[in-house]
This record gives sequence, structure tokens and C-alpha cells, in this order.
Amino acid sequence: MQDMIAKCRLEVEGIYNQFDASHDLDHIDRVMKNAEKILATEPRADELVVRLAVLLHDVEDAKYEEMQKVTTMELLEKIGATQQITDNVMSAIESVSFSGGNAKDITSIEGAIVRDADRLDAIGAVGIARAFAFGGARGRKLYDQREEARMDMSESEYRKKETATVTHFYEKLLLLKELMVTKEGTRLAKERHDFMENFLHQLKIEID
Repeated sequence: MQDMIAKCRLEVEGIYNQFDASHDLDHIDRVMKNAEKILATEPRADELVVRLAVLLHDVEDAKYEEMQKVTTMELLEKIGATQQITDNVMSAIESVSFSGGNAKDITSIEGAIVRDADRLDAIGAVGIARAFAFGGARGRKLYDQREEARMDMSESEYRKKETATVTHFYEKLLLLKELMVTKEGTRLAKERHDFMENFLHQLKIEID
């Protein structure tokens, strides 16, 4: 198992080092730590599937489509994953994306762990930093007080409109606490969610 994980990490390093700071290799490492915490409470989960899914879950992220030179399936084949491992990893990865609230159904405990681990890195202090790093990389405004958060949208609508970063908190980040699936993910999300609310409260004071 360790050999396959090490091979996979080596393969993805060059990919994520091309992405901006919101989705770089540090993000992957933080998600892995989150996944390890949840794994410790979910003994029935397949650790290899979880670890590979964490390492590969952003390889084909639509936000970085122009940088994609290899597919997740190709990487799994390159590191010698069996068909069953490949199927389970791909299923877990498909569960991760938020997509404007139109995420696919979770079909395994591994998918639940990876989704929760990734979403934990989208909230709290790190989540705030990542949101503004991504917004800055895309040239988005910090905030727009005239902009209304969209609460009912398709995946294409979610990805198409480039809203201000603070609007993104209301369209996604503040919703994640209630969308956690695992017990440990839910527990870890509460403190991070509360920190975001305090940040937004202070930001409003300073803006006003």
C-alpha cells in the first residue's frame, strides 16, 4: 500500500505545483491530515482508497482544465492500481465536488471521508485564506455589497459567474457545516464554521 501511495504522490506533485495556492500540494497534504483524523473513527473504510482519492481528487478539477495533461484514470493505471481499486477511487472522487450544491450522491464510506476531509479545508482560517487566494488568482473583487448570493443554481451557473470572494462564503462555505457526512467531520467543522462567521462579522464592521 505504502509503495502505491508514494508513487501516486510523486506523480501528482508536478500537477498541483502548477495550480494557485488554493489548490496546491499543501492543500492536498492538509486534506490528507483531515482524512486521517476521520479514518481513525471509521475502521471499516479502505485506507488505500481514501489516500489515493485524496491525492488524486483535484487532478481533473474543472477550474484548472486548461492545465490538464493527464487523467486520473491514467495515473491510477501508471501506479499499478487494480480495476477494483480504480473503480473505488474514482467513485470516491466523484463524490467530492460541491458544484453549486449539485454534488453527486455518496456511494461509499470512502467517498464520505474524502468529501468531508476536502470540505474541512474549505472552511475555517485555512478556508478563508484559500478563498481569497483563489479570488486573487482570478482577479475577483474582495467583496461586493450589492451582490446577492445565489442559493438555487445549476452546476454551470455556479461555475460561470465570477462572484466576489465574500459572496462565495454565502454561496458555499457557510453551507458546508450542515453538509458534512461523517460524525468526526461534523465535529471538526463546527469550530471552523464559527471562526468564519466571526471573521465575516468583523469584516462587515470594518467595511461599514
